[in-house]
Amino acid sequence: MHPRVVEVTERLVERSRATRQRYLEMIRAAASEGPQRGKLQCANFAHGVAGCTGHDKQTLRLMDASNVAIVSAYNDMLSAHQPYEAFPEQIKQALRELGSVGQFAGGVPAMCDGVTQGEPGMELGIASREVIAMSTAVALSHNMFDAALYLGVCDKIVPGLVMGALRFGHLPSLFVPAGPMTSGLSNKEKADVRQRYAEGKATRDELLAAEMAAYHGPGTCTFYGTANTNQLLMEVMGLHLPGASFINPGTPLREALTREAAQQVTRLTKQSGNFMPIGEIVDERCLVNSIVALHATGGSTNHTLHMPAIARAAGILLTWQDMADLSEVVPTLAHVYPNGKADINHFQAAGGMAFLIRQLLEAGLLHEEVNTVAGRGLSRYTREPFLEDGKLVWRDGPTESLEESVLRPIAQPFSAEGGLRLMQGNLGRGVMKVSAVAPEHQVVEAPALVFEDQLELVEAFKAGNLERDFVAVVRFQGPRSNGMPELHKMTPYLGVLQDRGFKVALVTDGRMSGASGKIPAAIHVCPEAFDGGPLARVRDGDLIRVDGRSGELLLLADEAEFAARETAARPAPAMGCGRELFAFMRHNFSTAEQGASAFTESLESLV
Repeated sequence: MHPRVVEVTERLVERSRATRQRYLEMIRAAASEGPQRGKLQCANFAHGVAGCTGHDKQTLRLMDASNVAIVSAYNDMLSAHQPYEAFPEQIKQALRELGSVGQFAGGVPAMCDGVTQGEPGMELGIASREVIAMSTAVALSHNMFDAALYLGVCDKIVPGLVMGALRFGHLPSLFVPAGPMTSGLSNKEKADVRQRYAEGKATRDELLAAEMAAYHGPGTCTFYGTANTNQLLMEVMGLHLPGASFINPGTPLREALTREAAQQVTRLTKQSGNFMPIGEIVDERCLVNSIVALHATGGSTNHTLHMPAIARAAGILLTWQDMADLSEVVPTLAHVYPNGKADINHFQAAGGMAFLIRQLLEAGLLHEEVNTVAGRGLSRYTREPFLEDGKLVWRDGPTESLEESVLRPIAQPFSAEGGLRLMQGNLGRGVMKVSAVAPEHQVVEAPALVFEDQLELVEAFKAGNLERDFVAVVRFQGPRSNGMPELHKMTPYLGVLQDRGFKVALVTDGRMSGASGKIPAAIHVCPEAFDGGPLARVRDGDLIRVDGRSGELLLLADEAEFAARETAARPAPAMGCGRELFAFMRHNFSTAEQGASAFTESLESLV
């Protein structure tokens, strides 16, 4: 093992010793009780099976049969989740073939940042992750289940499902992906049209045509944003079947993998004699593996929020420093848009997860000795699924990249380090995704222009007031202020200014999209302005240094004068679009570094 990976893992174990032990005691006590439906009162059990077919009712009376909960984020408005419409019946039939039963236990909400971007609904994003975790808990609360299957793909959905699943960590669990849509208009061409539209050089009809050619059918968006990062991390954490992440929906292989997921989860139950609950899979080594894979592929910055929140749900105290220390030694092996021109289907064709995991294992950057839903050992994930005469089989994955402009071997990385930089200084602590930022743009020292809404910046651009070097400070966008919406609407405008030769950067206590690209952006800055953080004292014209190489985030002024300034007044809370319903949750959100979670305090004290 690489010494840095060992070091980070060991300190994570030590830091989390007490909370992890309490977590394991909780889930092992729950697991020791055996099939919970066998202990239900007769009336309770009858309620639980009343809607089943006669055959399934009789099966569930047998304690050697498995009852599998299906928890789904299906809706038919969002392309990534639309394929899930057919999954429950496929799962139920596959389970009946083994003498087991599947019950649709509950649905969870699934909102799409792509639809709500720049709109009031975007402010519900992080809160929706907490709602999904709670919805998952409600679905599993009936004590009827021996295992669970989770159907979800996109931004907050998978993290919320994992957080909820870990609070029922005594249940064997398997995550079932739906796969990416086939490739349409390239992400580079789409981005070019967006920038031309921002400059007034493309019409709205041209913009709409480009967007609809890019987002054209069922499945996940093909760029490497938060949704596809979710899928990659679920696989490297051993929560997907090997090779399942990036198989397109509506294909025979996709259906075969869905059926196999249903049957495999029954092999992990107590009845099978090979018991492996999710709480015993997601441990410190598993989490370190996920962060290594995140860095090696330049994954979404949203996971600097999601992974600490997921870790805490398992009693593990993961920090940004852990993530940054791993980034220093993990080479970048993948270039997928916005870090390159290729999309996720190109990544899959170039060798995909099997090649990536093989390379990282051989370099000693991943823990091999981990539990997975496929059995002990991560090397199982260096194999790929195929259909042979209609039967699902796994073969050894490629040992060489089939396209080195997309996916490279460990000996020839795109960069010697990963894509994440911890930013810190007198403006607070944040993160920067440097993998998509050209080296010549990673350091900006320029006067501040302060905005309290991303639309203010857009209007300033349209008025011609941004033709200069500057650092945009967009504040009061943190979790406690307005729910931490993504600020991706600014990206085309800042990109235009950078292309015109201006030195521009962004500093914000808000989020950028998983598709964040070429602009140096120090994001998730905490303490946030709402809590009186340093960003609340910044004024127009202050000289700011954003250094993506060294990690400096500095306001270059007299420290005493800066500390003595009054903080800007908090904006009034926005109303409408349901935002007022989540005021109680915003009040309880932790800092971004702790996962921007409403559950942090309760999890750490009551794990």
